[in-house]
This record gives sequence, C-alpha cells and structure tokens, in this order.
Amino acid sequence: MGTLRVIAGTAKGRRLMSVPGKMTRPITDRVKEALFNILSDEIYEADFLDLFAGTGSVGIEAMSRGARFTRFVDASPQAIATIRHNLERTGFSSQAQVIRKDVFRFLKTLPDQEFDYIYVAPPQYQELWEKTLICLDDNPTWLKPSGMIIVQIHPREYHPFTLRCFEESSQRKYGSTMLIFYKWKEKTNLQGAQT
Repeated sequence: MGTLRVIAGTAKGRRLMSVPGKMTRPITDRVKEALFNILSDEIYEADFLDLFAGTGSVGIEAMSRGARFTRFVDASPQAIATIRHNLERTGFSSQAQVIRKDVFRFLKTLPDQEFDYIYVAPPQYQELWEKTLICLDDNPTWLKPSGMIIVQIHPREYHPFTLRCFEESSQRKYGSTMLIFYKWKEKTNLQGAQT
C-alpha cells in the first residue's frame, strides 16, 4: 500500500496518516479517483456520511472536491485519532464531525440529518456491508431522496439481495475492490418507510 494522500481539490497532495495495525483497508488512489469521477460535480456542496471511516480518506477527499460537510463514524479509538489528525492536516476540521460509535448503533438512532452520500467500507468477509444496508433500510431517512449509498467490498463478498427502500443501481470492479451503488426505489413511500 502506497502513501495515503488527497488526490484532487483544495487539499490536493496532502499526505494522510494511516490507522496503526491491519484492521483497516484504505481505498487505493485508483479506486478513489474512479469513485469521484463517477460522482463528478455532484459532490459540490453535498453532505457526506463516511461509515467505518478508518483513515477518513474518502470523506476528506469529498470535502477537498467541494463537499459541504462530512460526518465520520468509527468505533475504533485509533481510527478516530487518525481521522482527527488527518482533518487537522488537511484543514477540514471545521467542516467535519467525528463520532466514535458502533456503526450499527449509530444507524439505529433517529436521523438528525439527511445525507447526499453514504459511504460504507467495513472490515472484509464479515457480512458487515449487508448488515449495514439492512440497518439503513430500516431507518432510511439518513439518505436524501436524491441520495446514493456507496459500498466498498472485495468482489468475492458480493451477492445480490433485496431491500425494502433501496435498490442496486450499478457496480464497478477495480481489481480486488468492488463499488456498489444503491439509490431509493422509485416508488418507495417515504411516509411508510418511517413507520
């Protein structure tokens, strides 16, 4: 794994600290570049939720490219310290909120904000990505009606499954990384989704 850095935007080239140990799997520059090419100008002024945030690399990249705000959630104290350090290093602390909490407990709380993008990159091979999507499906108003959920997994972890409120819209493979994009189902009744 090469040195983590911000690839584009106002903090382009700033190096980021990695989380000590082997618990996190930082996104590669290639995948991060591909992701933000897909999101393109839509990231500007967006609100971004980075779950299992690890180093904070994805949420920081979003802010560097014009996102208004990022909330980072991770249960690991080492990850939280790393995210805070990286926010200071890139100058985005005032645009961010860092929460040390179990992601599933966090998602079960009453949403206090809707997000344009929710990024899900949990530890591999534990079915945590599916569990996260089910939690979001049970409490869907974390995501704006026009928003998108993006899941980062190893391709071997992937299997299709049905959600009540969201549906898979596309997927991309980049070597050992797969990105899966979910959006609201067109006929989802928001009122019913909240009951």
